Amino acid sequence: MARLGIYRDFLRDYARLERSVQDRVDEVFQEFERATHAGLHLERIQGAADPRFRTIRINQYWRGVVLVPESGDLYLLLKVLGHDAAYRWAERRHASVNAATGRIEIWDIAAVEETQTQLDAMASTTPRRLFDHLGDAVLTRFGVEGKVLAFARALTDVIQLEAAQGFLPETQYDALVGLAAGMTPEAVWEEISGSVSAERYDTEDIVAAIERTPERVVLVHGPDELMEVFRHPFATWKIYLHPSQERVVQAAYNGSARVTGGPGTGKTVVALHRAHHLASLGTGPILVTTFTSTLSASLEAGMRLLADSEKVRDAIEVRHVDHLSYRIFSEEHGRPAILADREEKEIWRRIARKLDVPFSVAFLAEEWRHVVLAQQVSSAADYLVAKRAGRGRRLGVRQKAQVWQALWEFQEELKRRRVWTYETVCEEATRLLSARAAKPYRHVIVDEAQDLHPVQWRLLRASVAEGPNDIFIAGDSHQRIYDNRVSLRDVGINVTGRSTRLNVNYRTTAEILAWSLAMIRGETVDDMNGGLDTVEGYRSLVHGMPPELRGFGSQRNELDALAAKVAEWLEAGVEPDAIGIAARSGMLADSAVAVLERSGIPAKSLAKAREEDGVVRAGTMHRMKGLEFRCVAVIGANEHQLPPASAITPAAEDELTHAHDMQRERCLLFVACTRARERLYVSWHGAPSPFLISQDG
Repeated sequence: MARLGIYRDFLRDYARLERSVQDRVDEVFQEFERATHAGLHLERIQGAADPRFRTIRINQYWRGVVLVPESGDLYLLLKVLGHDAAYRWAERRHASVNAATGRIEIWDIAAVEETQTQLDAMASTTPRRLFDHLGDAVLTRFGVEGKVLAFARALTDVIQLEAAQGFLPETQYDALVGLAAGMTPEAVWEEISGSVSAERYDTEDIVAAIERTPERVVLVHGPDELMEVFRHPFATWKIYLHPSQERVVQAAYNGSARVTGGPGTGKTVVALHRAHHLASLGTGPILVTTFTSTLSASLEAGMRLLADSEKVRDAIEVRHVDHLSYRIFSEEHGRPAILADREEKEIWRRIARKLDVPFSVAFLAEEWRHVVLAQQVSSAADYLVAKRAGRGRRLGVRQKAQVWQALWEFQEELKRRRVWTYETVCEEATRLLSARAAKPYRHVIVDEAQDLHPVQWRLLRASVAEGPNDIFIAGDSHQRIYDNRVSLRDVGINVTGRSTRLNVNYRTTAEILAWSLAMIRGETVDDMNGGLDTVEGYRSLVHGMPPELRGFGSQRNELDALAAKVAEWLEAGVEPDAIGIAARSGMLADSAVAVLERSGIPAKSLAKAREEDGVVRAGTMHRMKGLEFRCVAVIGANEHQLPPASAITPAAEDELTHAHDMQRERCLLFVACTRARERLYVSWHGAPSPFLISQDG
């Protein structure tokens, strides 16, 4: 019986196909495993660089390209393109087995041959070549052989190598780049494969190579599994790991560990695989958590894709951290009465008037959250000596006494009313867990770690006993969209020496990533562990169109242009649910939905829509966190909305907090823009946001 593998890059292409073509692809390959070789109508390609490539008819126009091994029953679906494009693609490509890694490689052999002549001519006039310092034995150790070895030997400048990224075998290119950068062969091996190997693989055994390449090939078993892959093509593409990610997933740590990286580098994927790996070991119950219910639902969907056995599913619990604290609290005290935001502000206003303190409601509330709760301050004496790092307004002893009186009265008011905030529920749940000898979890996996408050970190610390592989953290401080700042060491979590940084973006095009990174480059951002984080080194391997920026004279004109842009994307074959609209305010997002609906475009608010609704989704930048779309429109990027005055502490009141607020808003725009995989459209009315101006400058 024929078996089918799907090359990872095809899943990206499939997601871009029109729905009618997708349906026809589904029909053709649903019958694949039951078909005989003769019944597949696989057609040979005259003049193909690799005689093992065949085409299969999808409809009158579309063709699939399939790799057919000379022996064995495993076929690999590589591409679905228009008739002529499919033949041109197949005529240029070659499938080979890397003798060093044993993995399958699909590469543009025609481009290598065409470029070789130019390189040889340039090299003949240059005394030194890029890899003169390395012998053939070093290069062949990474599977760099034959035509690729001759190509490498003709290189005189690293720019030539970087220009060849699109047509060289991926693993060999990664190895050459590392060696050209001065890395030792051992360090390059660690980066691309995980361990130095002396084994040489059979380069003729294509079937074994396909089975040995789980980071690039999805093997499906039966039509039901195939249809599940086709229903979630990009989600499936995401759950397959690069060797550098796989090492993090399977590592045995002596304590807590962390993975960092920019947007689209696969931190969440690594976190999910880490949970799956630990569940497979059967070492105990696992909590997978994050800071919002929206992201928690996304994690749960990802785990459903990964969980391949009842044992794994039963071992993993996915819930956001406030839900966890609520559950622990309720088990002991019953359901808490949660103080509403407007009621909290009114209490602070009344206390400030009563005490006649020269501090704003916002300042008092932030002081309570980011000093008192963050540091577990319980008395006036503790408050007088508490660290106020990150709180820019200096307070003398008399002022601290005034502030503490207001903070104490607020906490007493909560007790009098018998009401709780999410933070105080979390504090009480932590107290309850700390008193228990038996902890509810053996492992805790935390995603989007940069946005958790210290009280939430202490809850997670209390929910798992200290020991090997106890807490695994995924996050990026440059994507912090709330004011929560924490030192992991201060909440009892030590990741020193057990932190890995991911640099390759697998989601966003290089053009969108570079433009977005320019907004935050140079920002001083903490790394949650006593140091500073950086965006240097992040890169994307996928290229596309640069972002489109447009300004308008009025909001009406801006929204009308948005409707025209969305209609253009839809006309190009983008499905509605692959389009996201981000705005700083919920009101503007709702206005966008109304304009799209009046234009006949199906659209819903992110707060109300589900992915299966098949509509364009619009929401606040905060709600966009953790999501991704083929096309994203960021609207209202003008000076009054980015940043909004209501979200920024005046510099005269607190200079450091003002700087933190501005950084948070800048990072929020960065997060919104990097939700886009292929196309990014940014618009404003009136004067543009200073974040855009500073970037262009």
